[in-house]
Amino acid sequence: MSNLTLAWLVGSLLVAVGLAATNPTMDAYVHFVEARLVAEIEKMDQSGPRHDRDLIKAVFRAQGPKLVEGVVRPNSTRNNWGLLSFFETNVLDQPVLVLGVAGQFVPLRGVEEATLKVGRMAF
Repeated sequence: MSNLTLAWLVGSLLVAVGLAATNPTMDAYVHFVEARLVAEIEKMDQSGPRHDRDLIKAVFRAQGPKLVEGVVRPNSTRNNWGLLSFFETNVLDQPVLVLGVAGQFVPLRGVEEATLKVGRMAF
């Protein structure tokens, strides 16, 4: 076996071990969804009264984690492929598909629509 082949094999194994070690969990996915929802609420329409916006934000800070936990976790499945995971969620009849790899989440389909639906449901 040549040195180049051996180096490629060792490098590939290191990458695979790194990906397996950083494969996101369901808890990390739920936190990702919650963070996305918080970001959407922060970008909320600025034309309404400030008091109303502040009230909505305060209610979400208090109840948001419970809302996300109650809606997302029971409606989600994790397809663990060892090095990466696909998270499929059906939120209010909105299918969502997210790729989790290397501790990061890559929305593939339906995240924005579902985030808006969950945000509206909270209020």
